Amino acid sequence: MIRTENGSSRRILNFPAVHPCVNIASSTLLSSLINLSNEISKFQYKFFSSNKRNAKNAIRLIHLLQPFLHEIRENHSNLPAPATLCFSELHVIFQKLFFLMEDLTREGVRLFMLMESGRVANMFRVLFRSVASALDVFPFDSVDVCVEGKEDVLLLIKQVREGRFDFEVDDEEIVMCVMNVLNLFEKRVVPNKFDLKKVLDYIGVCEWSEINKEVKFLDSEIGFEWLNDEKRKVGFLSSLMGFMSYCRCVAVEVLDCEEEGKSSKKFDSRRESEMILSCLNSDDFRCPVSLEIMSDPVTIETGHTYDRSSILKWFRSGNATCPKTGKSVSSIELVPNLVLRKLIQQYCNVNGIPSGDSGRRSRDITRTAEPGSEAAEGAMKLLADFLCESLDNGNVEQKNHAAVEIRVLTKTSIFSRSCLVEAGSVPLLLLLLASSDSSAQENSIAALLNLSKYTRSRSEMVENWGLEMIVGVLNKGIKIEAKQHAAAVLFYLASNPDHGNLIGEEPEAIPSLISLIKDGTDRSVKNGLVAIFGLLKHHENHKRILAAQAIPLLVNILKASQKEELVTDTLAILATLAEKSEGTSEILRFGALHVAVEVMSSSSTTSRLGKEHCVSLLLSLSINGGENVVAHLVKSSSLMESLYSQMSEGTFRASKKASSLIRVLHDFYERRSSNYKASVIPREQFIHVW
Repeated sequence: MIRTENGSSRRILNFPAVHPCVNIASSTLLSSLINLSNEISKFQYKFFSSNKRNAKNAIRLIHLLQPFLHEIRENHSNLPAPATLCFSELHVIFQKLFFLMEDLTREGVRLFMLMESGRVANMFRVLFRSVASALDVFPFDSVDVCVEGKEDVLLLIKQVREGRFDFEVDDEEIVMCVMNVLNLFEKRVVPNKFDLKKVLDYIGVCEWSEINKEVKFLDSEIGFEWLNDEKRKVGFLSSLMGFMSYCRCVAVEVLDCEEEGKSSKKFDSRRESEMILSCLNSDDFRCPVSLEIMSDPVTIETGHTYDRSSILKWFRSGNATCPKTGKSVSSIELVPNLVLRKLIQQYCNVNGIPSGDSGRRSRDITRTAEPGSEAAEGAMKLLADFLCESLDNGNVEQKNHAAVEIRVLTKTSIFSRSCLVEAGSVPLLLLLLASSDSSAQENSIAALLNLSKYTRSRSEMVENWGLEMIVGVLNKGIKIEAKQHAAAVLFYLASNPDHGNLIGEEPEAIPSLISLIKDGTDRSVKNGLVAIFGLLKHHENHKRILAAQAIPLLVNILKASQKEELVTDTLAILATLAEKSEGTSEILRFGALHVAVEVMSSSSTTSRLGKEHCVSLLLSLSINGGENVVAHLVKSSSLMESLYSQMSEGTFRASKKASSLIRVLHDFYERRSSNYKASVIPREQFIHVW
């Protein structure tokens, strides 16, 4: 009746306990209650980072009650209503107690649980007073219970009412230590390393990977809080995240978790998710109320999922029922369906569908652009100075550690990027690219990739001779992952018009991108294609890319690749190159026209966005390639059907370009038909009469 693993479907300190059915058999109820008590008892072997005495006392009280529960189950099959009510209430309380124990022993949430120690102690107090109240109604006069069993129950009731579940002194001392450090952060004062170690030792978090779990949890909780209008806990959570981020960098000297290799794992994960998507019905992504693809799916009491805005509107209209089943609901609590939301995002990305989740993404961007609290701001600025000092004066191991931290800190946080750029990290990371240590080189280029998403950093990279160093990694990087990151950095740098031309002028830049694509791994091909597409925004690079023999390579990708996103990126490049006559000539010379027509007619490996690029490519080839190209397209029986399909089902741009291409094909067909008629109609013969 209860999940016992530490899953991520339930938010911390959130207890969705289920009340047993009214008609449930007494034996079933008691068996479930005993199983729950056994599960709670198992927590005595686990580590509690806070509320140690309260948890130990709770487990002792549960032990005290177990013989009584076993006696009732074994000796009484038919219980009176008051007894059933007592055990039913105990069942709900035990579920909540189990969840509380689970949260107290869960990895990755220990600092948060420590800071909530007072609240948790109160939860223990409320739960066990509820236990006492439930046992008060048990009818000892009508249910025969042995003397020892009755005495155990009465003793438990007495101890609960006389005992105290208080905010423990040890917890309070460490909480105050954390608060003192946060106050120092607000004043931009470097805290004592001993105080950081004291907190980490107390909550049993000493390894880099363990602290990183804490940071990730706090970041996810901030994301949830940003969905609420009040955002009451954002400051508190941001401060704790700043504390743990600072501890991860300053208080830990040995990395037990490498960032390297994550990109390939991420790509494998994406491949697996696409396989899952292919087995799902897209109608399952639609809200039963609005019939639109959901942007923020939430699950209600009945287990059915709706879009948050739709179900809230339903409830606010006075409806207290499930729209799909008509069943009445006693609670309008909405539980975010995180798994479904992620699947919907992936579905929209793969199929080129504008996601209604863009509003949430913009909220995420807004929150990462701000520190969240004064303590978080101070921690990040102190940390930026510390990391730059390590990059400047540390040994190879310390420099690598600093690069890893910058890589992690700048992955999603705009504020972290700005602090690190202002602290002077860019020139120091560029120097680290020349390291003979493969990890240091990879982590530094990965950190520069994250920083390159911050506009100001791009100028700093170029002004500090960074282009030559980045292209050097792309060309001769020790590990393939470093080359992949370097290609991605060039993509962001190319967004500046001046920088894009400078990249093209680097002799090894474009040939190295072509070599990276030839590597053949999905990540290499993806990053190489994206970088080339970025360079094509600058007209000077068109001839350079053609001269590097990119066209045959791109045509081979279209022929061989089964990856939608790689086909889409390839078509985007070819469509851009085809806009100029020399590009069209090269594309036709290597037989891309026939391949493009096949891609247009296929449905298995081409996304909606890919079809848009394919239509653009065919339109440009028709305009720049002359009548031979148009004649070839007119002969394709399936092409017209695909073009008309794009007019009704494709993107807005695909629809317009499909319409233009259809018009070109029709005009050609009509001209050819009229010429044909003129050639077969005999000339008029004149009879001369004398």
